[in-house]
Amino acid sequence: MIGTFAIPGDLTTTSGGYAYDRSLLRELPELVHLALPGGYPFPSQAEIDIAANLLHAADGPLLIDGLAYGALPAELTRSLQQPVVALCHHPLAMETGTGVEDAVRLQASEYAALAAAAAVIVTSETTARTLHTRYDVPEDKIHVAEPGLMPVPAAPRNGSPPVILTVASLTPRKGHDVLIAALAGISDLNWRAIWAGPSPNAAWAETLLDLIAQANLQDRITLLGAISEPDLMQQRLNADLFCLPSHYEGYGMAFTEAMLSGLPVIGCAGGAVTDVVPPVAGLLTEPGDAGALSRSLRAVLTDDILAERLATGGRSHALSLPSWPDTAAVVRDVMNRMTR
Repeated sequence: MIGTFAIPGDLTTTSGGYAYDRSLLRELPELVHLALPGGYPFPSQAEIDIAANLLHAADGPLLIDGLAYGALPAELTRSLQQPVVALCHHPLAMETGTGVEDAVRLQASEYAALAAAAAVIVTSETTARTLHTRYDVPEDKIHVAEPGLMPVPAAPRNGSPPVILTVASLTPRKGHDVLIAALAGISDLNWRAIWAGPSPNAAWAETLLDLIAQANLQDRITLLGAISEPDLMQQRLNADLFCLPSHYEGYGMAFTEAMLSGLPVIGCAGGAVTDVVPPVAGLLTEPGDAGALSRSLRAVLTDDILAERLATGGRSHALSLPSWPDTAAVVRDVMNRMTR
């Protein structure tokens, strides 16, 4: 047995982090899934107690998803007898919308947790640099396992009107409010927007619905909610371009999946996005700049040559990226080192 993979909450959740975890479990059958309670990164004491009992009883090396690991008390992470490998999608304290007090607490708990880990797996070079410079994780303890891709056909991009696809959870970090303002700036053009992704924050979802109504875009923006992977693939095939103005991404699987589908990409230069989306594939603006985002959308929607160049460049780049077996090989190697 290679080890135990502890993951908090519902494994079927529609998000890049959970998709990454599901893919590892698919590619590494020797990795045993251990379901931890939900509630992270702000678990109750009861949820912490349950996690402690489960983790202490687990066999072999532990791979623990950072959504839980970074939020666990320091005394718990230090008490685990098994070798621990932390999987950090992005630092918890860097979640946009987190209050100052919570961010400080999360940074402190994740700092202590990472110090207690035998190794750390990250999904991008950007996150690797962040953990080294801001969390003092030694470089030789960090291993980069970028998300993989599965082969998919290219979208024909012949929508009438053109479809602007956004795939992301409705959370402040993803910048849907910025996107609404940007779309309001191109209301004179012919387009419709499709948003796919769960709404884990009900209050934020209501805020977005209010903003959509205020911009008079309720007939042009369709919210699908959480959908299955086959349905998501179909939405990419039906789309003409992809737009996600995240304030920060630890990697950004939605971007690589859009590029592989042959969609021009528009986003923001937050976190790893500048590494993930090269200039040949998309237009990136400063996070939070709705005006610049609107201008980029207008440029791609009104310039077929530009749109085709970005679509072709993005797909070519995505075809060179790792597959899921490549990603799993990195993780397997790290886990095997824990038993040597």
